[in-house]
This record gives sequence, C-alpha cells and structure tokens, in this order.
Amino acid sequence: MDVHAHLRFLRMSPRKVRLVIDVIRGKSVPIAVTNLEFLRKDAARPVLKLLQSAMANAEHNFKLDPTMLRVKSVMADGGPTLKRWRPRAFGRAAPIRKRTTHISLVLSDDKAAPVGKKKERILAAKSHKAPRTKHVLSKSKVEGH
Repeated sequence: MDVHAHLRFLRMSPRKVRLVIDVIRGKSVPIAVTNLEFLRKDAARPVLKLLQSAMANAEHNFKLDPTMLRVKSVMADGGPTLKRWRPRAFGRAAPIRKRTTHISLVLSDDKAAPVGKKKERILAAKSHKAPRTKHVLSKSKVEGH
C-alpha cells in the first residue's frame, strides 16, 4: 500500500531541498524522522512536516502503523518562480528569481528492499542477451583455402 503526501509552493529553491530529500530516500520512517530532526539545513523542517503528514495519512486513512513504513520515493520539482528586480549601478536593474518547490513523498509498506535503476538495467540486459554461437569452419574449407 502506497501513501502519498504533497507539499506545493514551498518558498525555497528545489536545489536546496534536494540536498535534504536525498538523505531520507529509501530509509525507514523512524530513521528518516531522526535524520531530519538532527539535520542542520533550513529545508529539513518543511520536509519533516511533510513526512509527519504522510505518516498521519497512513494511520488515519489506511489504518497502517507508520513505524513499519519506508520512504519509497521523494521528489522535489520546481514550482513557479517569482520574478523581482534589484536596482543596480548606472540606472540598471538586475533580476531576482524567488524559486518555489513542489515536493511529492510516497511511503510504502513493501517488505522488499528497493532495487536501484542501474541494477535493474543490468539484470534486464543479462536476461535478454542471446547466447553466443561459435563459428567453426569445416576441415574441407580450411584445407581448400
């Protein structure tokens, strides 16, 4: 069972949020909460609140134990950018881009450990590979050469 939670229009750069969400991806929920509580990044607080919201969704909507879940996926995508202007020398103006972020979090109670994409590609390539055949020349072709 997958439990979803979304945080939209967070007034923080997606690049800064990705530093935090990379820490919790694939971890169990109690470990992810502990990591976020002790992480010294400003983005850790809204990500922790989102994780707590997803835990509440799991408990209230699906009657799941939040401590038995793990972070299946978490993504930080860019939202709309607020454009402002800063006055500069000689009457010019420089743009200021105030970026926003949309965060999507999915918790899962799957028992199987997540398999990396690279590992999946290697396994798929090995399973689809045809066996190599040996080209053997007959004795008559070798002597006639």
